[in-house]
Amino acid sequence: MSTIDARLRELGIALPEAAAPVANYVAFARTGNTVHVSGQIAFGPDGLMTGRVGDEVDLATAQKAARLCAINLIAQFKAACEGDLDRVVRVVKLGGFVNADPGFTDVPKVINGASDLMVDVFGEAGRHARSAVGCSVLPLNAAVEVDAVIEVQ
Repeated sequence: MSTIDARLRELGIALPEAAAPVANYVAFARTGNTVHVSGQIAFGPDGLMTGRVGDEVDLATAQKAARLCAINLIAQFKAACEGDLDRVVRVVKLGGFVNADPGFTDVPKVINGASDLMVDVFGEAGRHARSAVGCSVLPLNAAVEVDAVIEVQ
């Protein structure tokens, strides 16, 4: 078992299977040691977390949705690393998108749900650059979507 797999187990996180793309794109694209991972929505065991944050969805629930996006990203990282998460050298960047009510201004706080998990799982290697953007709508009315760039061995 890899060090990162052990850390996930300590945190009580079971990774899902990496989601297959649903349109004309790939789940991740590697060039050299850099992997760009397509956006992952907040889909988990209870289904998709949907709704407009600041209206139908509160901040705490939206942060949980961002964390779920991060779990789905880590599943993609594992697929990109042929099952060995210890090959992740660094989480370089996260791009966070929040299905936000026009008056909702805590978009960065929502994406903290994903950022915090990356540091919890990968330690210093999980610290990353980031964008946090409010959107008028996301695919399938998802509450949150997060994409990533990672460096791998």
